[in-house]
Order: sequence, then C-alpha cells, then structure tokens
Amino acid sequence: MPPIAVIDFETTGISPGQGARATEVAVVLLENGRVVDRFQSLMRTGAWIPPFITQLTGITNAMVAAAPDAAQVMRDAARFVGDAPMVAHNAAFDSKFWQAELALAGLQAPQPFACTVLLSRRLYPQAPSHKLGTLVDYHGLPRTGQAHRALADAEMAAALLGRMQHDLRTRWRVADPSHALLQLLQRCAKPKVDALLARHAVDSLQLS
Repeated sequence: MPPIAVIDFETTGISPGQGARATEVAVVLLENGRVVDRFQSLMRTGAWIPPFITQLTGITNAMVAAAPDAAQVMRDAARFVGDAPMVAHNAAFDSKFWQAELALAGLQAPQPFACTVLLSRRLYPQAPSHKLGTLVDYHGLPRTGQAHRALADAEMAAALLGRMQHDLRTRWRVADPSHALLQLLQRCAKPKVDALLARHAVDSLQLS
C-alpha cells in the first residue's frame, strides 16, 4: 500500500477563518501500518499565542519567535508529504489549517483527507469516547511524548490508524484497507457500515 501522511497542527485558536494561525506542525508517514518517516517543526507567523493555549500545549510566544518562518515550514512539509493522501484526528480542523497555511505560502493543498474520529465512530461505536487519548488507551496503544504537541499527537493518530487498518484486515477481512476505502467508510451511515465492509471483503476475496 502507498504511504499515508498523518498530520497534526498546534494553533493559536480554533479556525483560520477567525484569524488563528498554526504554531507547530508534524507529519508521520505510515506505510503498511509502520511509521517510516517523520517531519516536525515549530513555525513563526507573528500571531500571538493566548496564555490558555500556552498552558494547553506548552508552546510559548518566545518559542515561536525563534522558529523558522511559517511559509518555509509549510513548503518543507508539502515536499515531505508529496502526493500522499492524508489522515488526521479531527480532520475538519487540521485540513483547514493545512489548506490555509499552504495558501499563505503560495501553494495548493490537493491531498484528500480521512478522519480517525469519524472512522472510530463507525468501527468502534462502543468506545467510551472518540478523543485521541481515550482511543489510544482503549486499544492499549503507546502514548508518545506530551499530549497537545504536534509530533506526539501525530504519532498517536498514526498508531490508531495502523490499528484500524489491522482490524479491517483481520476482523472485517478487507485485504486492502486503502485511503479511498477509509474515505468511503467515514461517510457511510452507521447502520450500513457492516454491509459496506462485507462488500469490500467479498471484493478483496475475488481479487485475491
């Protein structure tokens, strides 16, 4: 299977549409369920980080003042990702910052996104919640580094994605849990999930 890029941003606020900017980005490349490469950088935008964000993430205004320029970081991140499809935990959030920060750097953002929050709601409806830390603990996956830092969260999201792909292969007998299938699955109405996966399991058996 081609690699998938799992991304996480730390930011000054909720939405770039409300003027929020990224403070840190991390991307983990996942291939056949294994991490094969990582990219991480703080980024300088000139935007002020509110105290409650610093309390949450540990990222200070002084740290980003000494960081590389945001446009350069995003150019480097875009080169790192290439044409790999992308995944994020709460992709509605991260995809907006990916598109907005790349646009400010003068670049397109053509990569399709899948969301591990939406996927977990369909594959693991019995989970106590669909927050990243809760799902990591639920599946017995390792916690990596400090939560609410981009690389630690991207690595945990990548581990969760790897577990999802493993379960799709073993529990639902889907030979190729591709990014395209993940996108179909996250849009599937919950009562129709089993039928969708059964159809893809049958397709996989016919192709094997």
